[in-house]
Amino acid sequence: MNQSTEQLASLIAKKHEVLVQLRAVGVRQTDLVASGEIAGLLKLLAAKQHLINGLQQLERELKPFYIGDPDQRVWRSPEDRARCAQQAAECNTMLEEVVRLEKIGAEKMDARKNEVAQQLQQVHAAAHVRHAYQSQARG
Repeated sequence: MNQSTEQLASLIAKKHEVLVQLRAVGVRQTDLVASGEIAGLLKLLAAKQHLINGLQQLERELKPFYIGDPDQRVWRSPEDRARCAQQAAECNTMLEEVVRLEKIGAEKMDARKNEVAQQLQQVHAAAHVRHAYQSQARG
C-alpha cells in the first residue's frame, strides 16, 4: 500500500467514525426533541456542529481521491482494498441515515413548535376571557 492509499484508508476510517457519532447524535436529538429537553438539545446541537465541521474537513481532504482512478491505486492486499471499500459503502449508508434522522428531527421540532404555539394561544385566549370577566365584574 503506498502513502496515497494509506492516507485514503485513514480518511475513510475517520469519516466512518464521525458518521457513527453523527448517527448516534441524530437518534439522541430526536429523543430530546420529543421530550422537550431544550437545555440538553442545545448542548447536543453544539456537539453535533463540531462533528459536522470535522466531516466537512474530512470531505475536503478526500476530494482529491474522488477524481483519481480507483483501479490505479496500489493496495497492500485485496483485503485492505475491500475493507476500505466496505467502510466507504457504510459511510454512504450512514450519511443517508443521518440525513433521514435530520429530516425526522426537523419535522418533530416543527410539530413541537406548533404545539407550543397552540398552547400559548390557548393561554392568551384564557387570559383574554379572564380579563373580560374581571372588567365585567368591576363594572
